Amino acid sequence: MTEATALLPRPARPDGGPAPADPAGPPPAEALLGRLLAGTPHRVIDHPPEGRTDLASALRGHTQAQAAKCIVVRVKLTGRTVRYGLAVVRGDDRVDLDAVRRALGGNRAGFADRATAERITGCVSGAVVPFAFHSDLHLLADPDLLDQEEIYFNAARLDRSVAMSPALYRRLAAPRIERIAERPDPVPPGTYHPPPGAKTDR
Repeated sequence: MTEATALLPRPARPDGGPAPADPAGPPPAEALLGRLLAGTPHRVIDHPPEGRTDLASALRGHTQAQAAKCIVVRVKLTGRTVRYGLAVVRGDDRVDLDAVRRALGGNRAGFADRATAERITGCVSGAVVPFAFHSDLHLLADPDLLDQEEIYFNAARLDRSVAMSPALYRRLAAPRIERIAERPDPVPPGTYHPPPGAKTDR
């Protein structure tokens, strides 16, 4: 258990969902991340606010494969019991919901709603960090992301990012390593992509 997860001892509700936050509350995810990274060899990158993986990657100057895309997944177990997983994959991959379901021992899996995802991660949408700062959040990372020379992610805010080695990330976050990603089919060269809202008969 990392220092950050130990700071959030919240009991689960009877249905397994996240318990309401203490009004006195723990520090926000940004502060927890700052404590966790203090004294470690990482880089901080300031940039215009951006939550989309492809655009944030361009602003930071790296490939999408090096971006740590973080998705909160709701996994139904039995009855009213659910688990929440934080799936961390390459920015150019998709989360394989069935793989997350199997990893967490559930019957069904789907993306968590935005309000739940923001509450359980302590981050606004688009700035979720690849760390579990809530005792009800199960952290899963795909090994293909950890094969990169360096990984990047938003630092719990849209206008700042962090870069670090995968080895440091594994040491700090202690994720469960699982094959939870699927690679989209490549788009053939010359494929026509109409702009959003455009009318076309092609």
